[in-house]
Amino acid sequence: MNPVERLYLDAMMEDPAVPARSLRPQLLAGARARRRPAAPTASWAEPYAARVAAMDALLASAVDDDWARVIVEGWTLQELVAHLAAKDGLLAASVGAPVLGPPLGATDSLGRTSDVQAYERGRSPEQTRRDWRAQADALCRHLAGLPPAMPATLDGVEIPVSDHILARGLETWIHADDAARTARVRLPDPIPEHLRPTADLCARLLPWTMLFSGLNGAGRTLRLTLTGPGGGDWLMPLGVEEREPGEPDAHITADVVKFCFLLGGREDPVDFPAEVAGDLALARDVLTTAPALSGP
Repeated sequence: MNPVERLYLDAMMEDPAVPARSLRPQLLAGARARRRPAAPTASWAEPYAARVAAMDALLASAVDDDWARVIVEGWTLQELVAHLAAKDGLLAASVGAPVLGPPLGATDSLGRTSDVQAYERGRSPEQTRRDWRAQADALCRHLAGLPPAMPATLDGVEIPVSDHILARGLETWIHADDAARTARVRLPDPIPEHLRPTADLCARLLPWTMLFSGLNGAGRTLRLTLTGPGGGDWLMPLGVEEREPGEPDAHITADVVKFCFLLGGREDPVDFPAEVAGDLALARDVLTTAPALSGP
């Protein structure tokens, strides 16, 4: 059995703390029977496709109370799924893929989220789930025919579409975890082959998170070591225009999953578990500013 197949077999695992008489085991069993594999897509978009399939497996277990429960940002689970559909649709529009849901009006994430949430409130949670999954799958199928370096724009940021889709995968992963924690369900981490490119994107964002926070890392170099399956080692300049690293000024070692969740705004930089060496003030600045680009 390959790791991708295992991901879907294990897409939902019961929390040991679930009471013995809970209906959760039956719900999970039914959800397993209804889950769908990841949509076929380009190899560089597979981390996103896999996170979509994992979240869809989680949503298959949701009952009425789950859909109405507030998950994050004051949004219910149904509104959270609508938010994901909204952002996926904006990326789809940028690359010429089908855009589903209400007619495209607002072209920023918050505006489009508001439009899609308003549209989905008049529909059942299961319809919202199907709409979101149909939008994600349409995007995946379209990406199969695109080069990874093709420019794409989301919220005014133009970068290669391969980076945008990694960011979409990271957000889907984080929000799936938000929903899973609320439902007391434990989801597996991405397989190492999917986690590594996601971690690489997070590492490459560090010069930008510093700059966005008002700190210029130009002339400084960071060695970043991420431990665990899918981790690795990065020697990187902290200036956004710099391409060649120098001798490392600071060294940060952290768990690869926790690091991705730090960039995604789900770890507290103040208490973030990391080993630091060298210029401790620089290392602290890197960790403190890391979540700067995270958003709803």
